[in-house]
Amino acid sequence: MKEIVVPGEFLGEGISSFGTYKEEDKVYSKTVGILNKKGNEIRVVPLNGVYIPRRGDGIIAIVKDITFSMWILDINSPYTAVLSLSEGVEEFVDLTKTDLSKYYNYEDVLFAKVNNVTKSKTVQLSMRDRLCRKLVGGRLIKVTPTKVPRVIGKAGSMVEMIKKKTGTQIVVGQNGIIWVKGENQSVAIEAILEIERLSHIEGLTDKISKFLDEKLKR
Repeated sequence: MKEIVVPGEFLGEGISSFGTYKEEDKVYSKTVGILNKKGNEIRVVPLNGVYIPRRGDGIIAIVKDITFSMWILDINSPYTAVLSLSEGVEEFVDLTKTDLSKYYNYEDVLFAKVNNVTKSKTVQLSMRDRLCRKLVGGRLIKVTPTKVPRVIGKAGSMVEMIKKKTGTQIVVGQNGIIWVKGENQSVAIEAILEIERLSHIEGLTDKISKFLDEKLKR
């Protein structure tokens, strides 16, 4: 079981990192989370929290509005996200003759990259990456963004195991939105939610493997 700490809890002496603060030579927790020590570095991974966009993140976004030259998207964050025409479409588009809904319409689900976050906290997205695409069909679920690394696993091991056992397609957004499609998508979703619930447990991959085997036998 990994150690869970609370705000203000003394964590030791060392280098104060993410989720901590330092007073004199002592490091304390800023939040409720999982203690993580590597050498002299002390950090706390929050158990809960909102998604804070960073350049390069791969996220799942939902089109909510269309303007003359861009799309406005929900990215499960306090900040507004926009996809400009130049970052959304590679071909030339005559805006006097073309409706942008031809490319991405209301409620379309996209896997996009965070291209930039402005000083005013506007999140600029891009589809100009080989992994970026429209996600058609399937189901969306949300997990706490800070639990996403556990869903993915080391070098993608956890999510790849779920995909292989269930025969589903899974796309995980760093913003905590996950797209699942396939015959056993309900089982895959149950497994993902189980990972979120048990994210603080050691040996989680083995537990989820057994969980899936039991569910798929039924």
